[in-house]
Amino acid sequence: MKRRDFIKSIGLTSAAGSLGLPATAAALTFGGTAPPRYLRPPGALPEEAFESTCIRCGQCGEVCPNRCIQFFDLENGTASFGTPYIIPRDQACILCMKCGDICPTNAIVPIERLMEPILEQVKMGKAVVDENLCLSFQGKTCGVCYRACPLQDVAIRTGLLEQPHVLDDCVGCGLCERSCIQLPQAIRIIPNYTHA
Repeated sequence: MKRRDFIKSIGLTSAAGSLGLPATAAALTFGGTAPPRYLRPPGALPEEAFESTCIRCGQCGEVCPNRCIQFFDLENGTASFGTPYIIPRDQACILCMKCGDICPTNAIVPIERLMEPILEQVKMGKAVVDENLCLSFQGKTCGVCYRACPLQDVAIRTGLLEQPHVLDDCVGCGLCERSCIQLPQAIRIIPNYTHA
């Protein structure tokens, strides 16, 4: 390991501790040598099963009205090649659930577009707020992430000065991250998968 990578990994581990995250989640969130941070579409099977079940047909991306679904090329390795992913900062998921309806192999399972089935079955990730970057925690009222959330007061609530507090029912759609006006963004989705 190069000295620069070693120092970066120490910084990521420290950042992880301050946010209450495992070091691997911090690497996925804030950079480092881990693969890029991405989400799988809502209803996607666990990673290994997803990669083996997905036939790389591209139909999920074609049906997506928000155009948030992209597809891996060979740079991410042969196992993931052609599989769908979402980068929430670029374009987040609106939870329309059309990708699961059209998936021919159930690599993305169909989920009814109602709150209860979405809360039970969609596990894309979970939002995490960096209070050091969030304007509302710095004394400036914002609340943009809360207003962007399709599950207000279920996945996220606000406190004093519209300080965002992520709740257990966050499904990780990424709309809060996409809408955050801070650079770098003060709220990010930690994906619900792990890399080997």
